[in-house]
Parts: sequence; C-alpha cells; structure tokens
Amino acid sequence: MERKATRRENECEEQNSNSDGSEQDKDYKTSLITLNVGGYLYITQKQTLTKYPDSFLEGIINGRIMCPFDADGHYFIDRDGLLFRHILNFLRNGELLLPEGFRENQLLAHEAEFFQLKVLSDAVKSRWEKEQLASRETTFLEITDSHDRSQGLRIFCNAPEFIAKIKSRIVLVSKSRLDGFPEEFSVSSNIIQFKYFIKSENGTRLVLKEDNTFVCTLETLKFEAIMMALKCGFRLLTSLDCSKGSIVHSDALHFIK
Repeated sequence: MERKATRRENECEEQNSNSDGSEQDKDYKTSLITLNVGGYLYITQKQTLTKYPDSFLEGIINGRIMCPFDADGHYFIDRDGLLFRHILNFLRNGELLLPEGFRENQLLAHEAEFFQLKVLSDAVKSRWEKEQLASRETTFLEITDSHDRSQGLRIFCNAPEFIAKIKSRIVLVSKSRLDGFPEEFSVSSNIIQFKYFIKSENGTRLVLKEDNTFVCTLETLKFEAIMMALKCGFRLLTSLDCSKGSIVHSDALHFIK
C-alpha cells in the first residue's frame, strides 16, 4: 500500500511539473508575435511591440486598434516591409541605428509618423537636417609641402565623407610606401603635409623621401581623386584655378553631386 501511495504521489508531482512546464511554454509562445508588413514577416516579442504606449503597434497588440489578418492568421500592416526593420530595431534598442550610407530618411520619417513613434520621428528628422546642412558645406583636403603651403593640390567637395575617403586613401598609400611613417608626413583634419615635396626637372611635382624613394606624382593623385569621385556619383566642376589651362596642371579640383 505504501509503495502504491508513493507511486501515485510521484505521478501527481510529474503531472504537476509537466503542467507547469506546458503553461510556461504556452505563455512564451503567446508572447511571440508575427507581423506581416507589406509582405515581409517579422517575429518579435509582445513586450517589444508594446514598448511605447499609445503607439500604433501597442494599440494593435492591446486591441485598441483593429488590424486585418493575412491568410496565415498573422497581423497584416500595409506599409513598407523593408523599412520596418529599422522601426523594429528602434523598438528593440531604444535608439536610432541606421546602416552607413542610409539615404531614405524622409521615407523612414513618414513610417515613424504612421506608427505613432514621435521619438523615432524626431530622431530621423534631426539626422536628416544634419545631413542636409553638411551637404551644403564645402569641405576641402589640402596635400602640400610642409615647407611651402603654396605648392600642392587642393580638393574641394560638398560631401565630407568623400573628402574623408580620399584622405584615407592617400594616407594608406603613403604609409605603405614610406617606411618612416609618420615622420615623413603629417596629417591634420584637412591637411596632409609631406616632409619632402620637391620639383623634378620636367616640372612635375613629386612626393619623395630624402633618399629619393618615389611615392607618387600630383598628377597621379588628381587622376585617382577624379576616378573615385566619378565612381561615387560626383561630377567635376570647372577647375578652381582656370589660369593653369587644364585639369592636369591645375592646383585645385572641385566635386559636387
């Protein structure tokens, strides 16, 4: 009798344990929500979608806002499915994190307004305004002789990121060819100054080390800057120094989109 009673007690405990486990699994599954946004499926947690009270998504999940279902029983929202990943990432992280080169600020701002996420909408608009301001500011890079700043090449552009790209390219090439880096040249915010920057017999200015190790010509730098600009969608304006007669002989290049 004692053995039977013990067995029954163990069975009851197992049933209760399984019941508790199944309840936990059930609660976990019901906390997962699948959204069909413009044909793209997103799976996330209920707490993520309800993070901001009075938002469109919080209203759907808590039944304040009616939302249709697709054929599989998922919530269907007729919005931009690709951009929704940024909406969801904002809900997860609590901050605006966008990939480098993101250019759909205006569309994302509209999506944020639709989903009634004012904090996100304000963040996108602030980012957009900063980019617009930066695009109107002309940035320059000066490549020059540390002893004579009147000699060298100047590159102007209304896109700071492009100037930074050219700058990093020149520094990378120079670093690989000059063993004495950074002694042979110095780098500041908008200027690269070479220690030995002399003129050859045929008039071409060369970047040289003291032992005459060849690095590059200014013409090479001009050509590479132009090719990089064209690949990035920029166009070359008239040389800033038209008195030189041609781009090859000019002291400055000006790029704009």
